[in-house]
Parts: sequence; structure tokens; C-alpha cells
Amino acid sequence: MNPKADFYFNKSEKWQKELKKLRRIALDCGLTEELKWGVPCYTLQGSNIVLIHEFKEYCAFLFFKGSLLKDPKGILIQQTKNVQAARQIRFTNVREIGEKEAVLKDYIREAVEVEKAGLKVDLKKTAEFSVPEEFQKKIE
Repeated sequence: MNPKADFYFNKSEKWQKELKKLRRIALDCGLTEELKWGVPCYTLQGSNIVLIHEFKEYCAFLFFKGSLLKDPKGILIQQTKNVQAARQIRFTNVREIGEKEAVLKDYIREAVEVEKAGLKVDLKKTAEFSVPEEFQKKIE
């Protein structure tokens, strides 16, 4: 456990039990706990594997390369159509996390193997922003 991350788990009013359970699961998988972007992030030799975050309606594990995971249980969620690599597993109560603990550890282990294998997500090229010619002179 990284003491720098403690504040995140202690400040939660709605999801404290759930977040602490997710923390224990990630740490049980031998990952290093860091604080990145203000949330607990679990890494393997400096590479991001999964992070924990909370929202108004749910808390979640977010797998950085989730699109490369097999997802045999069909529980990975693409946050929006524009998110290419990351996938979430969402929770609304601590019981749900407990029931899925073994599955969550399997997903984390698979994410570790994806990272060890050096697999990369093929990102689609996004549209580039260009200024119409008639406005170019006004900008310059």
C-alpha cells in the first residue's frame, strides 16, 4: 500500500467500502500502487495496468489496455465510442465486487500478461483540426 493513495480511499463518501475492496484485489495481484491523475493506479515495472476511480453512479476498475483483453464474462465496458484502448468494469455495491473477486483477479493477471508481452493497441487516427483558408489570414 502506498500511503500517498490513502487520502483517495478515505475521502470517498459513497464508495469507501467498494474502493477499499478493489484496492485489496489489485494489491493481491502483486501490482505496485501509485497515485496518478489523483487516483490510485496499479503498475507493473512502471507500466500502467489498472486504476480505480469513482463516479456519481458507480465505481470502477479501468484497464488501460482493456480492448486487448479477451473478456469471456462480457463485463468490460467502453466508456464512450471515442475511447480506443481503455475498458471499465463497473460496480454499484461491495457485494458485487466480492462475488466477482476471482474473475477480477483473472482479468488483472491477463492485463499483466498483455503488458509483459509488449502488446499495443492499434489506435485509429483521429480527425485533425484545420482552420479554413478564409480564416487563416485573420489568425496570422
